Amino acid sequence: MSRLKNKNILVAVTAGIAAYKVAILVRLLVKQEAQVKVIMTPDARSFVTPLTLSTLSKNSVEWKFFSDNGDWNNHVEFALWADYMIIAPCTANTLSAMANGTCNNLVLATYLSAKCPVIIAPAMDLDMYQHPTTKSNLEILEKNNVHIIPSESGELASGLVGEGRMAEPEHIVDFLDKLIEKDLPLFGKHVLISAGPTYENIDPVRFIGNYSSGKMGYSLAEASYLLGAKVTLVSGPSAEKVSHKEITVQKITSAQDMYTAMHNNFLEADITIMAAAVADYRPKEIAEQKIKKDDDTMIIELVKNPDILKSLGEIKTPDQILVGFALETNNEIAFAEKKLKKKNLDFIVLNSMRDKEAGFQKDTNKITILDRNGEQKSFETKSKKEVAFDILSYLITQKLS
Repeated sequence: MSRLKNKNILVAVTAGIAAYKVAILVRLLVKQEAQVKVIMTPDARSFVTPLTLSTLSKNSVEWKFFSDNGDWNNHVEFALWADYMIIAPCTANTLSAMANGTCNNLVLATYLSAKCPVIIAPAMDLDMYQHPTTKSNLEILEKNNVHIIPSESGELASGLVGEGRMAEPEHIVDFLDKLIEKDLPLFGKHVLISAGPTYENIDPVRFIGNYSSGKMGYSLAEASYLLGAKVTLVSGPSAEKVSHKEITVQKITSAQDMYTAMHNNFLEADITIMAAAVADYRPKEIAEQKIKKDDDTMIIELVKNPDILKSLGEIKTPDQILVGFALETNNEIAFAEKKLKKKNLDFIVLNSMRDKEAGFQKDTNKITILDRNGEQKSFETKSKKEVAFDILSYLITQKLS
């Protein structure tokens, strides 16, 4: 999933050689699950065809006020439809027209009607980009709250080398993603999440562990990122992967490793969610060599692992939010309430091993959230990805609103 999913993105193309890159831009936006429409200036068709952009965007492309059958292409409707408007490439001519309120084509009329954020990616020759008039026009647009993606350096159509190249499509998408991020409910928050099992070594080839897959913790990390947070994920051994490179993943193995990693990150975290299934015990002694099966029985002395969640609860500040999980087999509510109070949590997420669609290695979960104020909220069985959003929505509503 992407932050751009279901966003209405209006791409406006003007008459510059960089217009050929817009095909790639539209393709990237569609891959991010955005809804994309394209409008053009009439001369832009000399650089990239409407058919190409229509095929990639899966929507018709317009470049004039009236269609061939006399229907009006309403610029106001385009402007109202858009969540974000991207003008790329934005030529010197269009830049000047925007700065001076000129309205002689569909792109300019739509820009002047836009209520949504407008982003421009200037593209022109080196001398044109450096001209005082261009700089002045950029300053005017910036004062008018237009978001400007600076031109990049490189070889230009004229053969000169320098500033003036339109930002690469990938950079435009990244810019849009960061712009969207600022309006998300967890923007500016650092979320620390633990996931997966811990493995406690018996000898070099054997360990004590559990069946946790890490799916719930990884889903929470993905959802936190999509809601605008900076995310650090401390993960025990798991086959799960994160889809977004911006999520920081710290891999650990044992409970003591996780204790160290969580404490190293905790003081900088605004929200900590302990979704890992940490082994309660570890072998007192770890054999240096593989233990041979010489005897019919083997006795392993176990010692208790540190209670990571409790240790975090003991040092958390009033401004921090701490969330735990409870997977129970009986007396679920009573045990969850006890854990909630004992470990100084803000709320706890309870699931039961008696629910066939919940628990380890499942793609679904069924949860009840218990709040430190005595409130409870139960949810139907959902995918763990959906459950992650339910948990974070509860947190945002109850703790951050």
